Amino acid sequence: MVITLFTMLGSLALLMFGMKSMSEALQKMAGPQLRHALGAMTSNRLTGLLTGSVVTASVQSSTATTVMTVSFVNAGLLTLAQAISVIMGANIGTTFTAWIMALGSSFDISIVSYIGFFLGIIMIYMKKHRYIGDFLFGLGLLLLGLTTLRLTGQAMDLGHNPDVLNFFESFPTDSYLTILVFLLLGGVLTFCVQSSAAVMAITMLLCGSGAMPIYMGIALVLGENIGTTITSNLAALSANTQARRAALAHMFFNVFGVIWILAVFYWFVDGVVWAVDYIGTNALHQDMVNMATDKKLTFTLAAFHSGFNIINASILIWFIPQIEKFVCWVIKPKKVDEEEDFRLHFITAGFMKTPELSVLEAQKEIRAFGQRMQRMFGMVQDLLNMSSSTTNKDKKNNESDFNKLFTRIEKYESISDNMELEIAKYLESVSDAHLSDETKAKIRAMLREVSELESIGDSCFNMARTINRKFSDKKDHFIENQYNHLHQMMGLTDQALTQMNQLMSGRKEAYDVNRTFNIENEINNYRNQLKAQNIIDVNNHAYTYAEGTIYIDLINECEKLGDYVVNVVEARMGLR
Repeated sequence: MVITLFTMLGSLALLMFGMKSMSEALQKMAGPQLRHALGAMTSNRLTGLLTGSVVTASVQSSTATTVMTVSFVNAGLLTLAQAISVIMGANIGTTFTAWIMALGSSFDISIVSYIGFFLGIIMIYMKKHRYIGDFLFGLGLLLLGLTTLRLTGQAMDLGHNPDVLNFFESFPTDSYLTILVFLLLGGVLTFCVQSSAAVMAITMLLCGSGAMPIYMGIALVLGENIGTTITSNLAALSANTQARRAALAHMFFNVFGVIWILAVFYWFVDGVVWAVDYIGTNALHQDMVNMATDKKLTFTLAAFHSGFNIINASILIWFIPQIEKFVCWVIKPKKVDEEEDFRLHFITAGFMKTPELSVLEAQKEIRAFGQRMQRMFGMVQDLLNMSSSTTNKDKKNNESDFNKLFTRIEKYESISDNMELEIAKYLESVSDAHLSDETKAKIRAMLREVSELESIGDSCFNMARTINRKFSDKKDHFIENQYNHLHQMMGLTDQALTQMNQLMSGRKEAYDVNRTFNIENEINNYRNQLKAQNIIDVNNHAYTYAEGTIYIDLINECEKLGDYVVNVVEARMGLR
């Protein structure tokens, strides 16, 4: 009995790992194309529904589709309403898995799994097609898990086990209390094992063996729909507002469906049983007639799962604006100053489960990092303007504002350090997974980008400290020409930052890298010109040597900042 139990658990593990391998392999092969499809094919609610269904059926993971959808909402490429339609489609697409299980539990498909292993291992060693090999190997594991589960169920002969039969017979099938108990059980099991596919496989095993009545099995299926939304909502607790709204919309969709299906539960189930029996008998003739009634129940579960989600989507798709208003009313944005409080916008612990898609979130976070650093440089320019007061009276009036701005720049420097550490730590955790070579190269480039962006923050803070040191000295101040030269140098530096952020926000294929190099050459030439002029001005006693030193420190720091910008651009373009 113990061996049989572990065989069943092992076959479930094979099934779950096979699905995971298939999903990741497909995303490695077509991750960018899938993201493009989600972005381009959601012009209205119907195309969004269709896109969500097809993508989820392809990658065998509604979680992956939901993650991609939320990432597009965060980036502003999809509205929340469009995202809700895609998530509805994902619910329909995930029912495709149930049909695979129904076939696997009713027919001997073990030969297909071994063919998948054989072809998969060949392609894995052919590096050009290794992702296809990973997919075939995952398919083989999935089918082998289903086959082993079916054989284990036959060996256990649950349909003739008195203890099992007595347990299920103790629950009257015509009682709504029984349905609610098994619905709750399905939700808890799905939440505990973190896989609706595993619970569906167990349900098909029990119903297919004749141990569990179909009403209880379908109640478990309804519970699985609730359980999987609990997981996504808990995962989204640490996410941003839009992610939590999308997760709540997913839960609302499934809970609403469960409520209306319970009102017509027995009539609906009887209709599905009749339809499977009628269509199957007429389509397969004697093969279906001779198939044991218990085996038909696995197809009934798959048919119910698909029918329920299709009808539910058909009802709610016309109320997407109302659902959007509801989730926005329930989950309001946090009232915090995002400029002053360090918080990663796109990377959230526990929410991203797909390494290939996690890279997309990290890219958006780095883009936000770059924009934050340009704002920090803008504060440095404001700080320089405040320090240009020439009388002690003026200095006294704006000293308070100056100190507040300097403190804010100090806080930004601390934020840049934290952002570098958090993004780098996240990328390192993602790199531990099995990734495509292209994605590994992206991660290496992004690690360099965050390091250089943090150096930009250091340069901004160094300039702020230099300006603060000059401002604190009541005697020294720059002459008008020095201020003009500094403003011109900082203007060139700000242009370089603008070009960098344009690259980070767009497609690198459309970016002309010579723009950045040309600005860098201008900065270098201007720095050399000002250094030479500074020596002449000091010798002519236009200002003191100490003032000239502070002045050139700011000029050199601007030039260093420009170098860091070039390093970010080169990393993004893959030039070094």
